[in-house]
Parts: sequence; structure tokens; C-alpha cells
Amino acid sequence: MKVLFIGDIVGQPGRQAVTALLSSLQREHGIALTIANAENAAGGFGITPSVAEELFRAGIDLLTSGNHIWDKKEAELYIAAERRLLRPANYPEPIPGSGVALWEQGGRRVGVLNLQGRVFMPTIDCPFQVGEEKIALLKQTTDLIIIDFHAEATSEKQAFARFVDGRVSAVLGTHTHVQTADEQILPAGTAFISDVGMTGPSDSVIGMESPEVIQRFLTQMPSKFRVAKGAPLLSAVVLDLDEESGKAKSIRRLQIREEWGSGA
Repeated sequence: MKVLFIGDIVGQPGRQAVTALLSSLQREHGIALTIANAENAAGGFGITPSVAEELFRAGIDLLTSGNHIWDKKEAELYIAAERRLLRPANYPEPIPGSGVALWEQGGRRVGVLNLQGRVFMPTIDCPFQVGEEKIALLKQTTDLIIIDFHAEATSEKQAFARFVDGRVSAVLGTHTHVQTADEQILPAGTAFISDVGMTGPSDSVIGMESPEVIQRFLTQMPSKFRVAKGAPLLSAVVLDLDEESGKAKSIRRLQIREEWGSGA
């Protein structure tokens, strides 16, 4: 079974890349399930109902997120109601939404779990302990389990992946917006990459206009960041999963640059 996971979608350029490229990627790789992290899809910070629906129409089955999921106040009721949009499962209860989804199609069942790290991130519930609980629940229904681990520290991502190795199909890192070259199958059969990367404007600093980010570093003064314009980049991984065992057979990085597109 082939799964496509698209890295953090940033603003309009990221959405343009998804709309333009997704259907051809799905055909080329024989994709059954498409997941994307969309916490920065609306203007670079957060998500709105209209942006989420745009991404679902483009062919994405499930959306994951992270610490920016709450940045657009108008999304709160939508997060509470839309089961295809996940927020990190280790936010304290009770808050809107769910961090777990079960995708079903043609007799196939895939559990998707969204977790957020705590190193250099907001202090929320332990992703290791919450992950343990949610994995146990999902394994009552399926051995095919994919985790979006949204975190800053590579060490935390690696530690969590080895903590759950052999119990889930894949642990895919998001948040840093820079694709790493450490994709691998861990010893007990779990696919892992530290960060899938960003889907957004390539001429930028992690999706934002470079001069504004540089000025912040130079002065340490508050400044408003804007999504960069220009040619978008799509970053993703393709997973090949064994449906009987739930183990990963392969993980492949994708990074596609297109010389078109603009906007924020």
C-alpha cells in the first residue's frame, strides 16, 4: 500500500503546488492515501475552513497540524467538527478536535496519529505517554499506523521513532520546514524521517520573506512575517507499507521545484 505524506504547506504558494502536482503524483506512485501537514496553510500561520476545504478538494484525504493550528480563531469550531483535520493529540483535554483518525477505504484501515514535541516547543502533555495510549487504541483496529511527530528537536523525533519502532508503520517529522536526508527503515520495521520538509515558496526562509526574517535576527525587534512570493517547492515522502504486518517496506523522499506561481 502506497501512502503520500506532504510536508508543511505554507500559504498560497504551497496550496498552488498541491493543486498543480498532487493528482499526477498520486497516479505516478499509485497512492492510496494522501496526508499533509497544513498548520501554516492559511497565510503562513494556521488554517481556515475555506483553506482546509480547498486542500480536501485538491485530493488530500487527511490533514495534520501542530502548534500553529490555533492561530486562526475562526478555525476553532471547524477543528471541533471536521474529523479529517487533526490537532496534536497531546494537547490537554478538553480542547476542540481530535489527534487521531481512522481512514477506511476498500477494506483498508489506516490509523493516523498527530503528536507534538516539547523540546523548544510549548509545554503540553508528554507525546511519549500519549502516543503509547493512542497507539494501543489504534492497534485494536489496524496495524497500519502513521504518526506525524511535529517537533523542533531532531533528538526528540529520533527518540520517539525508536520508542515506537515495530509498533507503527511510520514516524514522519514535521515543523522545521527543511527536508532531512535521513529517511530509513528502523530495525523493527518503522519508516522514519526527521523532517519531511516544506511545501511552499522556495526563495524564502522557511516560507517567509527573507528580508523580514533577517531583520528580526539582526535587531531582535518584533516584526510581521509575510509568506514569500515566487516559485513553489513541494516536499513529501512516499511510503510503501505491508498491509498484513503493518511494517514499512520503503520510504522515499520527494522534492519538486516548479518555476511558476506567486502570491501569499
